[in-house]
Amino acid sequence: MPMIGDDAVAALQHPHWRKRLRLSSMAEDGVSGADRFLAGAGFDRAPWLAVALVAGIACWFAGPDPGWWVAAIAGGLLLACGAAALWRGRVDRFHLLSACVALGLVFAGGVTLIWLRSEAVGTPALSRPVARPLSGRIIERIEQPAEGRIRLVLATRERETGRAVKVRVNLPLKDDAAELVEGALIRLDARLMPPGSPMVPGGYDFARTAWFQGLAATGAASGPVTVLQPAPRNGVLARTQRNLADHVRAQLSGSSGAIAAALASGDRGAIAPTDEEAMRDAGLTHLLSISGLHVSALMGAAYLLALRLLALSPWLALRVRLPLLAATTGALAGVGYTLLTGAEVPTVRSCLGAVLVLCALALGREPLSLRMLAVAAMLVLLIWPESVIGPSFQLSFAAVIAIVALHDSAPVRAFLAPRDEAGWQRSGRRLVMLLASGLVIEWALMPVVLFHFHRAGIYGAFANVVAIPLVTFVSMPLIALALLLDLAGLGAPLWWLAGRSLDLMLALAHFTAGQPNAVHLLPQMGDGTFALFVAGGLWLALWHGRVRLLGLLPIAAATILLLTTPVPDLLVTGDGRHVAISGEGDRLLVLRPLREGFAREVLGELAANGGEPLPLNDWPGARCSIDFCTIDLLRDGRRWRVLMSRTRRLVDAGELAIACATADIVVADRRLPRTCVPRWLKADRWSLARTGGLAITLGRTAEVAAVADSQGGHGWWRGWRD
Repeated sequence: MPMIGDDAVAALQHPHWRKRLRLSSMAEDGVSGADRFLAGAGFDRAPWLAVALVAGIACWFAGPDPGWWVAAIAGGLLLACGAAALWRGRVDRFHLLSACVALGLVFAGGVTLIWLRSEAVGTPALSRPVARPLSGRIIERIEQPAEGRIRLVLATRERETGRAVKVRVNLPLKDDAAELVEGALIRLDARLMPPGSPMVPGGYDFARTAWFQGLAATGAASGPVTVLQPAPRNGVLARTQRNLADHVRAQLSGSSGAIAAALASGDRGAIAPTDEEAMRDAGLTHLLSISGLHVSALMGAAYLLALRLLALSPWLALRVRLPLLAATTGALAGVGYTLLTGAEVPTVRSCLGAVLVLCALALGREPLSLRMLAVAAMLVLLIWPESVIGPSFQLSFAAVIAIVALHDSAPVRAFLAPRDEAGWQRSGRRLVMLLASGLVIEWALMPVVLFHFHRAGIYGAFANVVAIPLVTFVSMPLIALALLLDLAGLGAPLWWLAGRSLDLMLALAHFTAGQPNAVHLLPQMGDGTFALFVAGGLWLALWHGRVRLLGLLPIAAATILLLTTPVPDLLVTGDGRHVAISGEGDRLLVLRPLREGFAREVLGELAANGGEPLPLNDWPGARCSIDFCTIDLLRDGRRWRVLMSRTRRLVDAGELAIACATADIVVADRRLPRTCVPRWLKADRWSLARTGGLAITLGRTAEVAAVADSQGGHGWWRGWRD
């Protein structure tokens, strides 16, 4: 047997090697201790695998360039390989290291998946705005009667390159538009523009959405439309959807009819903007779109009805597994409803989740669990990985995770446990649980709503306690029965009842939205702050026992960061035309008057000021001429002078150079000469083309955030190439 020599023994006694041996022993003890912790905590890999997939996809969006994406993939693979190397078959390392292997591989797979998806479906935008004749075949028709227009998605070819592209064109809604349906070949004159990037940091990124939808341009028709080839006799689902929406609006007029059409067919185009705004401020917007609530209600009703009817037959009950047949019936009803309402991505996602619930019921498994949610999320992300960054995916899964985690907690299970009690006591406990669920859902959704929409409703939980049961158990069944009875011409009484129930929901929305301080606007939440909210929420939901309370730490840190986030003093849009100034009185100052529209809404939300904007030339502290406006802003004891261009008229170069030299910040929607040199920042058309819109915070020093900071080298961002 080989023996360790005296020299080797002496070397091992050296302090350096003794220290390394102790560190190695401590590391092994740490790995074994972590493994024992995971085993004792009932660690479930499935939800965390879904989290790893989401993290990989989000990492691709956050990464600035391909080098970053390759490094992220390599990091995930290194984690998996390193964990596999440390495993060595030891049982006391199984839980921790096997989890690291799986998480690393799934994370790397998430980065790869979204990268491949972007390369496969991403469509480069038109290089510049154009106005030209356009021929194309209609792929999709979207009616928007409330806006007085229809939207057509056309398959056409780019004139310069000949490549096949999709464009979206707005047309006035006219009586002679009946032939403009899916499949028709048309010709029209149109003004087309590339899909717009965010106006300012934190704004809606339509260019990114259009990239994954395959849209190369959007615009409007500038003349009559000629039908070159009528639509073939197909597109049954699209025609059925439109006919169904028209039929519902014919039975119910006004706002209630528009909402009933949305619930029956998914067509929201006739809902008045005032009603949409009230529903949004009351936290009830989710009731207007075909979401998990509607699909689940329909499939659940079909499942229970089929189960009851099938159970009436003793022969079937004794020979056939009735839950399996009932689940099949519910799934078919849900798939049909999804197709009928347009098969939008959120609806398909909800349908997939509901089908999984029915499968669990049919197999006798727990119908609603975190593991089932993880499977549903991973299925959705394998098909549409880009949905991770959208509010629809985040809101729907956050709400369901909150419900499952709440009902899975020990105090709630004890509260809802069956017991011998009176009926009113049982109903009282259910009512309390309903209110508690509404509050928990509202808290879970608030970070998502603030991050995407910059507003938080105060009374949404209480409004949903009334509105959700009203729509689910009253309005939707009445609409379904009314449509069924319309086959015999007997649906009028039920339509009247459905209309009254929807009027009640609208009255609740307007009442809730009209309360003092019903909505609070906050400045743009940073990506890091949002990540802390997400991490804390997932920790609270996915762990069991007291260790889950550690999730409150990142949530508390994120809350502090959110409350201390300053409101930008200046917001400059990417074209340089609009400048919004906050902190000067109660109203938002704007360089040019803002009519009701997208720019006003975005600037008001990101400046956390929803009041009526005040034109800068009406502000006593501003000095405006025909061509320029100047204003001095005092922040933290330092005075900042801002010079802003109002027109594109030629001005004397010498006078402009003097004005620029006395200003700290110069903003213009045209290219300024080199002789214009401000003390700190020049944001003219040339520089803004590269940076995009700006959010500037002033103090003793100044901080500037640009749209380009969050875009990197992704295909939908054009500024970095100019």
